[in-house]
Amino acid sequence: MTVTSALLSFAAVALLMTLVPGVDTALILRSAVVRSKSDAFVAALGICAGVFTWGAVAAAGASAVLAASQLAYQILTYLGAAYLVFLGGQMIYRSLRHKELEAAKVDVPASKWRAFGTGLVTNLLNPKIGVFYIAVIPQFTPADVNALLMGVGLAAVHVVLTLMWAIVLIAGASLAGKWLSTPRAVSWMDRITGTVLIGFGVKVALARP
Repeated sequence: MTVTSALLSFAAVALLMTLVPGVDTALILRSAVVRSKSDAFVAALGICAGVFTWGAVAAAGASAVLAASQLAYQILTYLGAAYLVFLGGQMIYRSLRHKELEAAKVDVPASKWRAFGTGLVTNLLNPKIGVFYIAVIPQFTPADVNALLMGVGLAAVHVVLTLMWAIVLIAGASLAGKWLSTPRAVSWMDRITGTVLIGFGVKVALARP
């Protein structure tokens, strides 16, 4: 297996993982609808930062300890689950108060950092991403290639695919922006996104390592 063939093979696996609807998709769509395309892109950058961090950590071997330690895995899993449930509950609560769309856009600088932080923390508190990299790095690392460099390369491929998919999602949200940007639609988007986050958080908490 050459480096090129390994990267291409991994790209196929990572693409399938990226296309599966989940928390990342919900966060990007919600940011595009409630705030702006730039906020959604910043959220996607936060998601990518989390993905790349896990890839680098896994490549360095640190997350091997996480995968081997059930206690460490469970602690991080419960922290991630609690964060997702809190975030989802916050969105649902806000939607039930019928806040206007413009109220969600008042602090642009803060919202950018908040969008980035949400995407980053959501991924950093998902140990399954680290375990995913622990599982795939050996499978896609040629025998004569440094595992750390290869792991970083694989993570970079995943980041590129994530950004490309985020651009597609943001463009799709923009096409339907006129309808989706109404206060009623925003409230429903918050409820749907919040429900997805809570559901995923519960699923993460109940999942076995």
